[in-house]
Amino acid sequence: MKRTSTLLADGREILYYDTGDGAARARPDTRPLDASATASSSEVRRDPLLGDRVVIASHRQGRTYHPPADDCPLCPSTEGRASEIPAPDYEVAVFENRFPSLVGDTGRCEVVCFTPDHLTSFADLDEDRAALVLAAWSDRTAELSAREGIQQVYCFENRGAEIGVTLAHAHGQIYAFTFVTPRTTRMLATVAAHRARTGGNLFDEVLAGERNEGTRVVLEAEHWTAFVPYAARWPYEVHIYPRHRVPDLPALGDAARAEFPRVYLELLRRFDRLFDRTEPTPYVSAWHQAPVAGEGREDFALHLELFTIRRTADKLKYLAGTESGMEAYMNDVRPEDAAARLREVAST
Repeated sequence: MKRTSTLLADGREILYYDTGDGAARARPDTRPLDASATASSSEVRRDPLLGDRVVIASHRQGRTYHPPADDCPLCPSTEGRASEIPAPDYEVAVFENRFPSLVGDTGRCEVVCFTPDHLTSFADLDEDRAALVLAAWSDRTAELSAREGIQQVYCFENRGAEIGVTLAHAHGQIYAFTFVTPRTTRMLATVAAHRARTGGNLFDEVLAGERNEGTRVVLEAEHWTAFVPYAARWPYEVHIYPRHRVPDLPALGDAARAEFPRVYLELLRRFDRLFDRTEPTPYVSAWHQAPVAGEGREDFALHLELFTIRRTADKLKYLAGTESGMEAYMNDVRPEDAAARLREVAST
């Protein structure tokens, strides 16, 4: 893998990831951009009752919203039209978000472009490109984790207007937090309590239990297991675990890293075959990684959570009163039935 780093016109960093050494990517950004967002643009506040951190980023109200395809900021630049990516072509590109929720003392937000093709989704990529994306996620996790003040790195993809995506081009994001997120904090507390009570690792036991029970396992490979969790919150929700527990993406072994593209692409393609619809299934794909340091890191298990808010071909699962107001999830699809359906739509 080759990595090329350069700067955009407003001082933000952009990195190009290539499978070979021949690509020349350091084309200058000629746009007349104002200076990028500063630390005063966002603020982290603590909820006094829950203890959760909330990011206030009012400057994001003016961010790019559903631009036409011929004005996509994530496509390569062309003669007469400059985008966020100055190069005329790329394989995988990562750059600092122009409208970041986290900036300066509050963290960092990056955009990950998976392909230069505006009409391609992640599920359409080949295994080599998916492997390059995994390498970029791992590289960014390692570099951002080493920065002063960063406590957790979160790589994720939102796909589909139903999810709230405002740019149709296939891309994901990376958030480097200066705090440990509420979801991870709760997981760490549960895992620590289990360790103190039983001496065992709860992640390991959950994975072993799902593999032994079997009814919710969707895909079993040599180094990865994908299953619908026993208490799934979403209509179709899959958790993907490496068989050997590691805390984060940089810690993945070579064999697991090599097998991941095939497993992940198969699952994404199954999601697109869940419903009798022509458009791709909306989803969130979220890497859960251990905090950068601190108690509980070695007990944490890296895993990927993939879910869709679509519950039938023509119905969405909304987070209404019980979910949004009380965080009490109500799922319309039995996890066992969801797993059976995801097995049914496997590639032949």
